[in-house]
Amino acid sequence: MIMKTFSLKKENIERQWYVVDASDKVLGRLSTKIADRIRGKDKPTFTPHTDGGDYVVVINAEKIKVTGAKFTDKKYYSHSLYPGGLKTKTFREMNEKFPERVIEEAVKGMLPKNKLGKSMIKKLKVFSGPEHDHESQQPIEWNPTV
Repeated sequence: MIMKTFSLKKENIERQWYVVDASDKVLGRLSTKIADRIRGKDKPTFTPHTDGGDYVVVINAEKIKVTGAKFTDKKYYSHSLYPGGLKTKTFREMNEKFPERVIEEAVKGMLPKNKLGKSMIKKLKVFSGPEHDHESQQPIEWNPTV
């Protein structure tokens, strides 16, 4: 008996919406779970070349935690593309000014670096407070064990 390899197609994709509370969760451990959910690696129908993942809404992004000395030592870099245009911010500065970007950057680094990854990151919605704009999608409460 010959078994054929399953390959997920666009018309067979079933997406869910999940909401995660980031309060007192560790940044890296939560980000890996979110990246797996967005990519679809937690589903038995996972196909590497297809975007078969779910939508994830993260609330309370400003209450995320980091371990060790990362609160003061972790650096975020951006460049203006002009000579000498390198700008550096610490985790503390980023978390005070743009708490959503901290989680977005962490998850984006765990996705593929191509067109597929660019389309996957659009399924991540991050909010700094406890309210979000996606109640009409009826998201399921998801508490990843991290």
